[in-house]
Amino acid sequence: MKTVIYRTNIDLRSNKKAIKLIEPIIFEIKDKLNLPDDKFYNILIAVTEAVNNGIIHGNKLNPAKFVHFTVLADCNEIEIVVEDEGDGFDPEAVSDPREPENLLKENGRGVFLIRALCDYVSFETQKSGTRIIMRWSCSSENCTCLIK
Repeated sequence: MKTVIYRTNIDLRSNKKAIKLIEPIIFEIKDKLNLPDDKFYNILIAVTEAVNNGIIHGNKLNPAKFVHFTVLADCNEIEIVVEDEGDGFDPEAVSDPREPENLLKENGRGVFLIRALCDYVSFETQKSGTRIIMRWSCSSENCTCLIK
């Protein structure tokens, strides 16, 4: 990371309503980096899925647990980390939602979407929870750094 243009850390209670706190942050990053709509929506969808998974699947909607949300952005890269306090999971064991037997299932698309929409993603699973590190590159072709 070079000159940081945006940084924030938020602890979200494990409540579905907490997801609404994420969108304004992503909009602020969009404004500061002048992100094109396609990159903005990729980030918004991936991050929303990660936070939602942490709240529902990781923390099991336990209001005593938090999802930790960290953003660090500069003119070259956006890094967003989402950590839950659940029991962890094996991301490789998640079924492919494109398989015929999974097409009509109500869940199971979050990990797939996160992987598809990030330039880089890493899942770190421990007994104390799961950490998802998501990154998107910014170049002169897809971002214009507007330091304010």
